[in-house]
Amino acid sequence: SWRTDHTCFLHYSILYVHRYRLQLRSFPAIRRPCQARRTTAVFCGDTGRAKVLTLHHEFLIGSSTAMGLFTNFFNALWAGILDNKGKITSTGGFLLGIIATLAFKDFYPDLEQSFRRRIRHVRGQQIPHPLPGQPDYVRLEDHTRRKSLALQAIGIDAEEYKYEDSDFATGIEGLIGDTPLIKLKSLSDATGCEILVKCEYLNGAGNSPKDRVALSMINHAEKEGLLVPDRGDTIYEGTVGSTGISLAAVCRARGYKAYICMPNDQAAEKSDLLLKLGATVERVKPAPIVDQQQFVNLARRRAQEHSDDPNRPGRGFFADQFENTANYLAHLHTTGPEIYAQTHGKLDVFVAGAGTGGTISGVALALKPLLPDLKVVLADPQGSGLYNKVKYGVMFSPTEAEGTRRRHQVDSLVEGIGVNRLTANFEAGMNVIDDAVKVSDEQAMQMARWLVEKEGLFVGASSGVNCVAAATIAMQMVREGKDGARIVTVLCDSGTRHLSKFWKVAGDVGGSEEEIRLEDVLNASRKS
Repeated sequence: SWRTDHTCFLHYSILYVHRYRLQLRSFPAIRRPCQARRTTAVFCGDTGRAKVLTLHHEFLIGSSTAMGLFTNFFNALWAGILDNKGKITSTGGFLLGIIATLAFKDFYPDLEQSFRRRIRHVRGQQIPHPLPGQPDYVRLEDHTRRKSLALQAIGIDAEEYKYEDSDFATGIEGLIGDTPLIKLKSLSDATGCEILVKCEYLNGAGNSPKDRVALSMINHAEKEGLLVPDRGDTIYEGTVGSTGISLAAVCRARGYKAYICMPNDQAAEKSDLLLKLGATVERVKPAPIVDQQQFVNLARRRAQEHSDDPNRPGRGFFADQFENTANYLAHLHTTGPEIYAQTHGKLDVFVAGAGTGGTISGVALALKPLLPDLKVVLADPQGSGLYNKVKYGVMFSPTEAEGTRRRHQVDSLVEGIGVNRLTANFEAGMNVIDDAVKVSDEQAMQMARWLVEKEGLFVGASSGVNCVAAATIAMQMVREGKDGARIVTVLCDSGTRHLSKFWKVAGDVGGSEEEIRLEDVLNASRKS
């Protein structure tokens, strides 16, 4: 620093600048912008107080240069703002809106909470206290308390309760399909293979795989113009129970009536349920398919009579589950792909029984192109001719021909599967069926008891047949050195539909002290 006394301010001074000579009239003149890289100033008068002003002068020059740069930058910025004021105004408004929204989001909940408390106080209502770990505020987005924290406070994982807006079924049709695939632990452990079952009894309309068939047949008929909702149309079908139950449920939801013809030796609970579902039920004596009074032929005739009667509203439609290919197409398009997805394409054997043949044909036709090494096995009850057709290429022996037996199906306690003629649905997939297993009534009953005792599953006769066949194939694969093979079969319906017939003979499981062994199940009487 240097002294700024009166001598320095009153005397003129000469500033010698390197390469330049600048005359300063007074000291304040030094504030003018100067250009010099190196300066030396000598003051006249008090030479003892002469100071070297090099640093001070360079500071002034640098300050002036920085100020000029700043001024130029500010002028350029302002000019740019004026040139683009439209864009800047809209962008700035958008940013200010976001800032205001975010600020209001944090500020609003306190106002909302305060308002709610005031209203409760005015109305004399009790002011609730938050749950432990739950903040005492509401969310701006939904004006409700934070549910995830509330669920966590009572020990529930909030992630399990996250659903999309469309995660709900529409009508009874939304309850059909996507049934679970589960592993039978006891049967898998006993055989050495992984045995999985598709729980088709959990379909939500008629509680069987026939739900898929009923919906498919109705959809196809509507597309072809054969059925029109709420016109007075009636769907006629000949069935031993399950298809009729599924049709009765879906018909009501779609604006149709159901007329079911069935043998009078079927379990009484099936016809009772059909009546409760609003169907008209006509029970007839068992007869072979060649008899015009056989229940399938009767249903066909009733549908034609309806259509021919000008005094009856709508028309009669014969569903014809045995020959209507919408049957197996339902399983081709839904059941098969579901099994493939649920097993991640890792599947060695598929086992199923056949009545109409829709399930085994549809699933086999869906899976075989994806899994060329897949083995498809028919589970056939006693008296049915399909086993012979698959194994030996002939449908039946002379004593098993359709028309020589008491009834159309087989002389068996098993209902729903087994037949002595080729249907269009079975024939559609017959070429991809690799093997067949014959199952006796006794084996089916013992397996049904096994499933109750070991798995807690109360299923019907056809499910017992399927599981016997699956266990038989599993034991066979173990003998061939294929331990751990994955086998899938089907649980068709609940045992509650077989109480008066199949389960009446099978007997109670409760109270029995006898241990059921798999060897006893598979070695039970093999009546043919």
